[in-house]
Amino acid sequence: MRAVRYHEHGGPEVLQVDDIDRPDPAADEVLVEVAAAGINPVDTYFREGSYQPFTLPMIPGVDAAGDAVAVGSAVDGISEGDAVVATGLSKDHYGACAEYVAVPTDRVARLPESADPVAAGGAGVAAVTAWRALVDHAGLEPAETALIHGGSGGVGHAAVQLADAAGARVVTTAAPEYHDRLEALGADTVLDYGRDDLRDAVVDASAGGPDVILDHRLDDYLQFDADVAAHDGRVVGIGENHPEIGFTNDGVARSKDLTFQFMSMFNTPDLSDPLGRVAHLLGEGDIDISVARTYDLDEVADAHEDVLADSFLGKLVVTP
Repeated sequence: MRAVRYHEHGGPEVLQVDDIDRPDPAADEVLVEVAAAGINPVDTYFREGSYQPFTLPMIPGVDAAGDAVAVGSAVDGISEGDAVVATGLSKDHYGACAEYVAVPTDRVARLPESADPVAAGGAGVAAVTAWRALVDHAGLEPAETALIHGGSGGVGHAAVQLADAAGARVVTTAAPEYHDRLEALGADTVLDYGRDDLRDAVVDASAGGPDVILDHRLDDYLQFDADVAAHDGRVVGIGENHPEIGFTNDGVARSKDLTFQFMSMFNTPDLSDPLGRVAHLLGEGDIDISVARTYDLDEVADAHEDVLADSFLGKLVVTP
């Protein structure tokens, strides 16, 4: 089979397409013929060596969707021929930027026939991170208000839809060209993140401050989150551009009894659980993963550059 691999850490130029043997699934694995593999910023961190994989050469690609073409002897609930979606690959297991990938059962779920497999290929990291942040960590309730920073991003646009499906009021930030599309996805209020009065605008739009905040750039917004959050608010941090984060006035956070949770999707005990819930929502049409651009295997290096450099709404997806 054809597979993208890197034999050493480095820039996008270390990615190459190799002809290798198709994997055989272990007893607890499902062999997936890949219809689509999502591209995420974390793919570039693995490739650069910021997060060390367990072996080289490594196949990148955390997310996948496609058809199960073989199942291991210990696999229950998934049969040959089922459509499936997977995530959590390429950190300690070969990834999805290949024609086939063998996926452990704790990282795969059945995909309803009504779901688009190409969109589902980009769903894993984005939608599971959004689920873990909003549902598992923040406990978002109907009629609460959620502030989603960066609503046009992969996680952001999934989080807008999840919060809306949960019955919350959704406030999000994005560049003006994405406002109409985010409103169509379920945002009640979309604010230009560059406006000078953003703090006041968020508080006004959330009737006093959001109950839940999903923050993808803690180095920029940690103090902002404390300033705008409602009393007893919950802030979930999923990333930052630079590791130096901190308050300039932590008294604001203490005065409101705020809760802060920093998380990584890769710490999920069993990814198949939230992934199965996401798959159900994809099948019901409650979540629609927007595919901004598709690439073939020979263009994965371009996708690695674009995921960090370009502005787009939704996800970049490789279709082997």
